[in-house]
Amino acid sequence: MLSVFDLFKIGIGPSSSHTVGPMVAALRFVQELDVPSMLERVAHVDVDLYGSLALTGKGHATDTAILAGLMGMHPADVDLDEMRRMLAAVEQEHRLPLLGKRSIPFLARANMHFHFDQFLPYHPNGVRFQAKQADDAVLLERTFYSVGGGFVQRDDEIVEVGTGKVESEKAPKTEADVPFPFTSADELLSMCKSTSMRIDELVHVNELVHRNDESIAEGCDRIWAVMQASIDRGCRTPGILPGGLHVERRAPKLFERLSKEGSGPQDPLLVLDWVSLFALAVNEENAAGGRVVTAPTNGAAGVIPAVLQYYSLFVPQANREGVHRFLKTAAAIGMLYKRNASLSAAEMGCQGEVGVACSMAAGGLAACLGGTIEQIENAAEIGMEHNLGLTCDPVKGLVQIPCIERNTMGAAKAINAARLAVLYGDGTHQVSLDRVIETMRQTGVDMQSKYKETSLGGLAVNVVNC
Repeated sequence: MLSVFDLFKIGIGPSSSHTVGPMVAALRFVQELDVPSMLERVAHVDVDLYGSLALTGKGHATDTAILAGLMGMHPADVDLDEMRRMLAAVEQEHRLPLLGKRSIPFLARANMHFHFDQFLPYHPNGVRFQAKQADDAVLLERTFYSVGGGFVQRDDEIVEVGTGKVESEKAPKTEADVPFPFTSADELLSMCKSTSMRIDELVHVNELVHRNDESIAEGCDRIWAVMQASIDRGCRTPGILPGGLHVERRAPKLFERLSKEGSGPQDPLLVLDWVSLFALAVNEENAAGGRVVTAPTNGAAGVIPAVLQYYSLFVPQANREGVHRFLKTAAAIGMLYKRNASLSAAEMGCQGEVGVACSMAAGGLAACLGGTIEQIENAAEIGMEHNLGLTCDPVKGLVQIPCIERNTMGAAKAINAARLAVLYGDGTHQVSLDRVIETMRQTGVDMQSKYKETSLGGLAVNVVNC
């Protein structure tokens, strides 16, 4: 079973699969090199990027994230100012300090290769590292897949079983089995009924295998604090987003305007404008390479914080316990998508990112509105059902157009889904969450690759002069 803290990772923008994952992969690779008999013999390192990592790698900062990982940085705690300083030094001096210990020559155009027309077998996001000694003999070679949401698997950690992929015996295992290992929404609801526990309570019991009550609470508090901080920075940081599209940050001006709306006649849709602001703020921070929570991906990082901030500010009796209930319930739903489909836009299109985030947020909010387990499942199902087929076609390979606005749409849909399920429904519905997850998976498989984070179709080719 995955953990709440697997679904909600603290990292940096602009992408969980193309920035966070590759940085982690690079760090794992260089940590394997960190033995005296090997590290001291490394003369140079070659990096090969394949498929979606190559096609949109520049726009998603995959190249710089890999360099940061090779230098020993991790997305959860990297000092962003220090990272930028060290990356500038690599570009200027053409030398790369592996783990900060051994400096080797590195020239991006000679040592980092983008294979735009080649896809590795297991996943569209593939990266291969080779460490070589002076005579070009290979000291260590590793291939990794960034499989969405910041999750990374080495090629020997994956085996094919029928039409799916599962971890091999070489994959890292959890320390202990959890008491309630659910693999479907039906199983999750059945366990809740048989134990008379809410979804978040059952998730909490599973978390206790690895953490105590205090640690779980502190972890949830930290996730929420980082989400709130990204909203705050986004609301207060004006400017133009990097990458060449000249997209202006809209959140500061919207924040200023909404803050003045307190006097005079109230627009009945003002709350929705605030929700849109929260989502814009987070995703503009993400697009600028700032610190966000992968929820469950960076491209969809604004949906859950926006809906959780809606709960915190606009739902009566909102409290810390409710925030924790939201996160645990949303994580349970995210676990189902991760296990039975994918969180990767390179596999599923944006339905696997904003669609999943919308579904998670809808379920989390439904729980905080007092929904039954059936109403929570219904809310999560509605959240995905109306995102099915959503493509990933970022203009210029940047996580900006249409990604930023798409998060505002996902947040609004999530709130609507939760209200439909809890305030105006009794939990009975025709389409189950399990069926909609399987439908999403099938839709992703059928979707043409040009609509799956390659920038080869859709808006990416029809809006070329943004």
